[in-house]
Amino acid sequence: MSQLIPSITPGALRTEMVPSRLARALAHQLGVVQASSMVDLARIDAAVQRHAAAADGVTAVAGRAMQEVALVSQSEQSLALTVPHASGRLAAIADAHALLLTGIVVNTARALERLA
Repeated sequence: MSQLIPSITPGALRTEMVPSRLARALAHQLGVVQASSMVDLARIDAAVQRHAAAADGVTAVAGRAMQEVALVSQSEQSLALTVPHASGRLAAIADAHALLLTGIVVNTARALERLA
């Protein structure tokens, strides 16, 4: 506890040093401060949980998008070996697919950030 603020324990409030009315007022104020601190900690904990859930959601979407891009890239390579003349068009389709998935990941991150 800070050296500037005297430490008052509940037991100290019952001593003869502090009048009973003042002791009750101090005990009430200490209770209010403690309750307020508990509420603040609960709010912080809830915010942490929301942000962690949002991060998990973005990670899941990004992971799935990377898997999909890898599958399309693999198919592109296989088809380009089969039909070399189509390789430029296949690359354009694969690139468009990757860009669309990038947009989905970014939009998901933004949406989840708003919810968190």
